[in-house]
Amino acid sequence: MFLLTIFGIALQTALGFQGASYALSATGLNVHFGYTGLSNFGHVGFMLVGAYGVAIAVNRGWPLWAGVVLGIGGAVALGLVMGLPTLRLRGDYLAIATIAVAEILRLVANAGPSVDVTGSTRGLAIPSSVFQSHNPIPKRSYGLGSSFVFSSRQLWGMAWTWGLVGLCCLLVWALMRSPWGRVLRAIREDEDAARALGKNVVAYKLQAFVLGGVIGALAGIMYALDASSVNPTTWVATLTFSLYAVVILGGPGRVLGPVVGAVIYWFLFSVTEGVLSHLWFHISDTTIGAVRLALVGVGLMALMIFRPQGILGNRKEMLAGVR
Repeated sequence: MFLLTIFGIALQTALGFQGASYALSATGLNVHFGYTGLSNFGHVGFMLVGAYGVAIAVNRGWPLWAGVVLGIGGAVALGLVMGLPTLRLRGDYLAIATIAVAEILRLVANAGPSVDVTGSTRGLAIPSSVFQSHNPIPKRSYGLGSSFVFSSRQLWGMAWTWGLVGLCCLLVWALMRSPWGRVLRAIREDEDAARALGKNVVAYKLQAFVLGGVIGALAGIMYALDASSVNPTTWVATLTFSLYAVVILGGPGRVLGPVVGAVIYWFLFSVTEGVLSHLWFHISDTTIGAVRLALVGVGLMALMIFRPQGILGNRKEMLAGVR
């Protein structure tokens, strides 16, 4: 019986806000890594900017739409400021530069002198009425059984987040089938060849960097609205690594890769936690968290060995860029 409960909770997590928010953010990372070949290890920085943009605006009495505009504008500015000096770098050098920028942003938000803007270590609270006051869903529980259940508040956040996932996937699908998207693929496969054909590689990279960053900022905005708060401890580098796991699992360079990867990632993550917590011998929560991460690592290694292109990926296309 407990297995059915674990399955229901895992499905709730995978299809709920957790899965939706990871799918949205990973869609932006897929534009960077999957389609353009950019090793952006600071994607969490865009999420941070989006979340703090909406939180700062709301705390100053601005309307919600103004906070969303501020968060997206901040992501565009961050993409330009971070991209212009770093996108001439390649491989590991770009990864180091981007992760450093994201960590600097987190430390600035956490610093004492930033308390009037970011709330420092306390973070910023967002009144739930800002987002939930527009919720038309009647206040009751929805679902099946006792484990696969959502409240009206959860459904409202899920509807918006999965809706944004659908819109962003449609946008990426259209762009990647345009001449602009074909240039991005060419840059991913052979940057020097694209440059030799007269393409401004840095400009194309910058455009993709900003686009993926804006999608990441939208995920950060939804994070903040769903949690009704924003705190610097949320935006750590491990979140970016988890998003890479989602992209690789689903298949880099595939429109629905991040969606499939996010759902499977959270389903397996939740099932593992449920099984470990119901073992006949006691395991502490700390040990369960460590074992879950270890199993994720083992799973990724197995994926790289047996299906390196991911679930939806194309092996021939992935190997086309291997020299």
